[in-house]
Amino acid sequence: MTADCVFCRIVSGEIPGDFVFQDHEMVAFRDIHPVASTHILLVPREHIGSVQDLKSGDEEFIGRLILRAKALAEQEGVAERGYRLVLNCGVYGGQIVPHLHLHLIGGRKLGDSLG
Repeated sequence: MTADCVFCRIVSGEIPGDFVFQDHEMVAFRDIHPVASTHILLVPREHIGSVQDLKSGDEEFIGRLILRAKALAEQEGVAERGYRLVLNCGVYGGQIVPHLHLHLIGGRKLGDSLG
């Protein structure tokens, strides 16, 4: 945990979150600034700054993160029509919080433009 990381503080319970899933290695909670009716952030419990900080051996965790996003899309009722998964990396990549997180976005038709 990093004391100044907002996601670490949400994971620890110091800051409340609208959790939709929790296990020993990740949490998922609703984004406070959603861009669609379903906008969930999947966050590792361990502080990992970004995709650039992943290392050999993290492949299985990232696979589980994506499969959990798939399960949440089904739970939220957006899987059949489609949804978007986004991993932003670094400031130029649009990453606002420096803690790895996967966006699950759905519930409306999303445009094909990414920027």
